[in-house]
Amino acid sequence: MCFKVKELTLGVNDELIAVLSRKDAQLQCTEEYISGLSSGDIIEARVTHLEQFGSFVDIGCGIPSLIPIDVMSVSRISHPSDRFTTGQLIRAVVIQNEKGRVFLSHKELLGTWEENAHQFKTGETVPGIVRSIEEYGIFVELSPNLAGLAEPKEGLKPGQSVSVYIKAIIPDKMKIKLIIVDVCGDSSEPMPLKYYTDENKIRLWQYSTASSEKDIKTVF
Repeated sequence: MCFKVKELTLGVNDELIAVLSRKDAQLQCTEEYISGLSSGDIIEARVTHLEQFGSFVDIGCGIPSLIPIDVMSVSRISHPSDRFTTGQLIRAVVIQNEKGRVFLSHKELLGTWEENAHQFKTGETVPGIVRSIEEYGIFVELSPNLAGLAEPKEGLKPGQSVSVYIKAIIPDKMKIKLIIVDVCGDSSEPMPLKYYTDENKIRLWQYSTASSEKDIKTVF
């Protein structure tokens, strides 16, 4: 908790009493820090609580902001608890600062398709998390910004931990073909976050590969 000392006084038994103000601390934080944030700034934030629609974070002295669930990562999740935990210190990127209201995103810091795909090789068997089940296949998260499509398999449900065999990696189509080898558990912990930049500012995030027909990017 962050406070500003307004006054120091002595109590009836000469004990020192500090009169504190959280509001004054937040006003100072807003004037000296929050007001200067602009699009593309990368900041630290502390996860305070999770709702179905997103994660509330403390961006300084208890000043709140929201990271919507659809910009937490490229890999789709059903609840923010699939990605974050309460109390976790994360990084986030400022989308907009409108009269002290700071709008945040997160997925742009978790790497491009190519950066994530470089962690894996065809023929490997690696861990993953089932994220969605479709008639044509099962989407398995390999990292927060990378998912592959596995062949259909009965008895699976979203959130399960699995091991998958990497059948093919196709950069020009931004696809990874998988085969589910085994089910490792009915539930899973959030995957560790790996940030792909140490900078304090980002201007352009190009998720799609140079050879892909898709153009997925964020311009700040």
